[in-house]
Amino acid sequence: MNAGRSFLGFSRSFAALGYTEGGNLVVARYSGEGREEQFPELCREVVQTKPDVIVAVSSRLARCLKAATDVIPVVAGMADPVAFGIVTSISRPGGNITGVSAEAGLEIWGKRLQLLHEAVPGALKIGYLGSRGAWETPQVSELREAARQLQISLHGPPLESPLQEQEYRRVFAAMELQHVDALIIADQAENLRHRQLIVELANNARLPTVSPYGDDIGTLLGYGLSMVELYRRLAGYVDQILKGARPGELPIYLASQFEFVINLLTARALGLTIPPSLLVRANEVIE
Repeated sequence: MNAGRSFLGFSRSFAALGYTEGGNLVVARYSGEGREEQFPELCREVVQTKPDVIVAVSSRLARCLKAATDVIPVVAGMADPVAFGIVTSISRPGGNITGVSAEAGLEIWGKRLQLLHEAVPGALKIGYLGSRGAWETPQVSELREAARQLQISLHGPPLESPLQEQEYRRVFAAMELQHVDALIIADQAENLRHRQLIVELANNARLPTVSPYGDDIGTLLGYGLSMVELYRRLAGYVDQILKGARPGELPIYLASQFEFVINLLTARALGLTIPPSLLVRANEVIE
C-alpha cells in the first residue's frame, strides 16, 4: 500500500522469489499522500478491491486494516505490533495479520537517543521528526523517559497533514528557530518516502541526525533493520500466503540484528569528531 520509490525493494524481493509483475503477479499501489486522516478510508477502499494479500509498511496502516477486514491476509512492516494493539501474540498472531516488527521492544528508541548523545554530547535539545499521530505513540513515551534520564529535552513541532515537502520544510524551519541541536527521525512510512529530502534538510540545517533504518543514506547515524532485509522478509511472507499459508499461523518476525552505521562524510561536513568508542561498535563506517 505504499506507492513510490520504496516499492522497488519489494519488486526486487518478489523477483528473487520467482514473481514477475504483469506476469504471475499483479500489483495495485495505493498511497495516503501524506494524509493520516485518510488512512481509514484508504484501507476500506483497498479492502473493497478484494486482493489476495495486502502489504503495508506502517503500524498505523496495519491498525486501520485490522479495523477494515478480518478476512483478507495482511502482511505489514510494523513497530511493536502488540503495543500498537495489532496482534495479541508475536508467536501466534491469529486473525489475518502477520509481518515484521522492525524494533525489538520500545527500548530501541532510548538506544537511538543514547547513540546520538554519545556522538554529539553537547546536544541538549533534540528534535523528533514525526507526524502528530507519531507523537502519540508508545515510542515517544519511551523517548521522553530516555531524554529525561539524559537531561535532554525533546522538541517538535509535529508534522501536520498532508506530509509533503512544504510541511517538512516548515517543521525544519520551526526547529531552527528553537535552536534544536540534533534530530531523531520517526519510523513512519511518510519519512521513508521523503528520506532524501529529510537528509538534505537536516544537513543544510547542520543537524546531526539518527535514522531508524540501518541502511539510510546521508544521516550521521543509522540504527535499525535494513530496508533490504525488511522487504525480503515481507516478500517471503507474501509468498507463503499465496502458496496457502494462513497469516495468523505465521509468527511475527522480530528483528534481532540491527545495523549501526556511522557516516564519517556527514560527520566531517558537520564539523564533528566521532568518539573511537562509538566507531568500534559500528557495523559499518562510511568514509
